[in-house]
Order: sequence, then structure tokens, then C-alpha cells
Amino acid sequence: MTSVLTDLPVWLPQSGRGPGLVVIQEIFGLDDYLRSVAADLAGRGYVVAVPELFWRTAPGWSSTHDEAGVAASMAVSAEFDPALGLSDVLDTVAHLREQPSNAGGVGVLGFCLGGSLAFSAAAEGAPDTAVSFYGSTVPGQIADLAKITCPIQFHFGGQDPYIPRSDVALVEAGVAAHPGAEIHVQEDAGHAFHNHVAPMFHHPEAAARAWDLTTAFLRQTLPLSA
Repeated sequence: MTSVLTDLPVWLPQSGRGPGLVVIQEIFGLDDYLRSVAADLAGRGYVVAVPELFWRTAPGWSSTHDEAGVAASMAVSAEFDPALGLSDVLDTVAHLREQPSNAGGVGVLGFCLGGSLAFSAAAEGAPDTAVSFYGSTVPGQIADLAKITCPIQFHFGGQDPYIPRSDVALVEAGVAAHPGAEIHVQEDAGHAFHNHVAPMFHHPEAAARAWDLTTAFLRQTLPLSA
């Protein structure tokens, strides 16, 4: 029976074992950008899985990173069921926990659509740590932060046309009252600023700053085995 775990892409560290990370896609699908993120994290010692969230409606989806690609990806994502997508993420977390390659906990890290799902997965209590990049539904669901017991890190761009700065301020207020949560706003960046294959979005300096913060957070909250 087909599921999100069928042909699940997994990147292993050189040692073959490590803590697990579920990297959750943007609307562009499993593309060169997501593969490069997975390879980077595997190089740092993590076992990385990237579930294909559109497998039910647009299997194998991957688009260009321009205006046409955004429009096509928005059309595909309009057919996406967030509840089923969250179930896929939770299934992938559980799957990584059971693998012989797992040496430690399992975290989630998502971008855009994936940033929203990383937050939702943390609210379900599934991961040991979570990183959410510019999740558009996060501000409207920030009350769910009270359910989250694992460490969680948020990233936003201060110039994001899709997530107003006033919405980001709602997350800042929620984080200020929640131990174990932190937020970093790259005020000079817009949406999807970490995506280095999307010239219309990428902000190299903001991306580098945010990635340094992310990898330091993961080293602290999802440490590699000695």
C-alpha cells in the first residue's frame, strides 16, 4: 500500500547513524534546494528524511523558482490537505525513531509550508526539537505554542510580503512568554530568504545568519552522540 513512507528519501551521515531530522518541504516540492539542505544536515551528522507531501495529488512535484513556478506551486498546494500532511510528517518522525540508523532523538525542520507543519508537529508532541522557517499559519495558531514542550526556534523575514511584520510580532509576543522557544527575525529579508535556488527570494546574508542560528540550535537540542 502506498504511503508517504514509500520510497522515502533519506540522507545518512558518514557514520551511518545519528539523530533523526525530518525536513519538511516548501510548495516547490522536493527540489535541488531541499536536497542540498538535506545533504548539508547529513554532513553535520544527522539522519535526514524529506517526506513528499504532495504524493496524493501531484506525485513527484517539483517546480521552477520564478513567478510561473510560484503560480504553479500555489495551484498544487491548493489541493493539499494540511491535516493529511501533518499525519505524513508525524508518520515520518515515528519511522525515523524506529530505524537502526537512529542514534538519538528526532527533530523537525520546515520551510514555508513546512514551517507551518513543523510548528503543528511540535504542538502534537511528536518531535524532540523543532525549527520553523516563515510558516504562514503560525501567527494565527500561536495559541498552540502553549502545547509545545520541546525546544522550538522560529525564523521570519521582516520584509515578508506574505507574512506581515505585525503577524510576526504576535509570534514574538508568544515566544517571550514561553520557555524553550526562541525567534529570530531577519529584518532585511523577505519570504523564503534561505532558498538559494530562488533568486526572487534568496537573501544570502540573512540566510547565512539564520542557518548559523539553526545549526547551533540543533547542536544544543538534538546533540550528536559522543
